[in-house]
Amino acid sequence: MGLRVLLIEDDETIAEPLMEGLGNFGLTVDHVATGTDGLRGPYHDVVLLDLGLPDMDGIDVCRGIRRVSDVPIVILSARGEEADRVLGLELGADDYLAKPFSVRELVARVRAVTRRTQRAHQAFPEAEGARSLPEPPPYEPAPAPAYEPAPAPAYERPPAPAYEPAPALSYEPPATAAHDPVPDPPHDPGPLVVDRRTRQVWVGDAPVLLTPKEFDLLALLSEDPGAVYSRQQILDRVWDPHYDGPTKTLDVHVAALRRKLGHPAWIRTLRGVGFRLAVHTGPTAQVASP
Repeated sequence: MGLRVLLIEDDETIAEPLMEGLGNFGLTVDHVATGTDGLRGPYHDVVLLDLGLPDMDGIDVCRGIRRVSDVPIVILSARGEEADRVLGLELGADDYLAKPFSVRELVARVRAVTRRTQRAHQAFPEAEGARSLPEPPPYEPAPAPAYEPAPAPAYERPPAPAYEPAPALSYEPPATAAHDPVPDPPHDPGPLVVDRRTRQVWVGDAPVLLTPKEFDLLALLSEDPGAVYSRQQILDRVWDPHYDGPTKTLDVHVAALRRKLGHPAWIRTLRGVGFRLAVHTGPTAQVASP
């Protein structure tokens, strides 16, 4: 029996010829157009995943599948920059193919990742039915030296700035559905604090280490919590008014921010429009944005 593929791609002009081309090479393709449907599975022998999905970022779909399955994942995306490829592979993808690509190359990569998976399963079979190795003869180990860890440096939070803080940001969970692809965190992560004066960020009492561009992006979104900033507005403010590089670099920084803040629902995507900070004001949370 040929390989069975789950294709997660929202663009029908790409999905239909791709399904036909893969079928010509003997692959059976099941197609879904959203991350929610993709997370439901079944994942079959291999998952082909587009990153630009209408309901959620493909990076979050990759992370969600990897939590429950070791099925091979091949990312198909127009985001061809090195940062995109590295991020996708670090989050569990087995291969990354930038658009445009040929069906022949895609089939070769699919067969390669499935061969590696099959060899791994053969080398490390399940306990049931696996051949037992003879036990080694008993031996008397030498006493191990006691390990004394070095004291960890204490984190010193800087003193609070002497100014009136702006209204607070706190976590706003995503709307629930029959199948929620972005599960709620196990507990309230606490207020989000963005201190422009010291360029530091906390979620609750935990400091969040950001790159300069990640901080500038978060600081911009926190200027007007809940307001939608278009992609062009963000590129003009955070990058450069004359920036002419790939706009998908913005998606890479948003995905990194979601991961570092501890939950993807902190930053919401409005497909075709832009991004907003998903927050509400409250009497206990605080945002330092001098």
